[in-house]
Amino acid sequence: MPALHTVEPEIATGEAAALFTATHRAMGVIPNLARVMANSPAVLKGYVGALTALNAEGTLPADVRERIALLVAQENRSDYCLSVHAFLGTRTAGLSAAEATRARHGEADDPRPAAVLDLAAVLVRDRGTVAEEQLAAARRAGLSDGQIVEVVAHVALNVFTNYLATAARIDIDWPLVRHTD
Repeated sequence: MPALHTVEPEIATGEAAALFTATHRAMGVIPNLARVMANSPAVLKGYVGALTALNAEGTLPADVRERIALLVAQENRSDYCLSVHAFLGTRTAGLSAAEATRARHGEADDPRPAAVLDLAAVLVRDRGTVAEEQLAAARRAGLSDGQIVEVVAHVALNVFTNYLATAARIDIDWPLVRHTD
């Protein structure tokens, strides 16, 4: 049973209702995570706004963004977020099941996504502390400073959703993927 109340879209009003409409338009569903975020419309609005800006205006492709999400969810043992991003990664971002599994463990065949995952892993494990050698490796792989900032932003957003999903004990509304798999 969830530890935090979920706001039901059918009874949502005001800003929460509008954000649910936008979420449904973007995803085709209103995930349980969004229903928990709607307890504070400011949180849901901020999350949707940041994610929308990064996805629409950022330069990291969808498959790379989903790889980051999978790695962060694995590191944080968030089965909810692993389930979401395994689904999105394979259904909308073009990752194979094997690529999604490898991303969870920080692995990719292509050097650029591999460098992104290396950077993301360091960010999560060392709580944002990144050695100059790690930044240099990311740049050698072709990442601009802007893209490095985007990696940090995606890691931070995913840490937030991992923590919220875990703290709220949200019911998983996606095909289940466990961090122990």
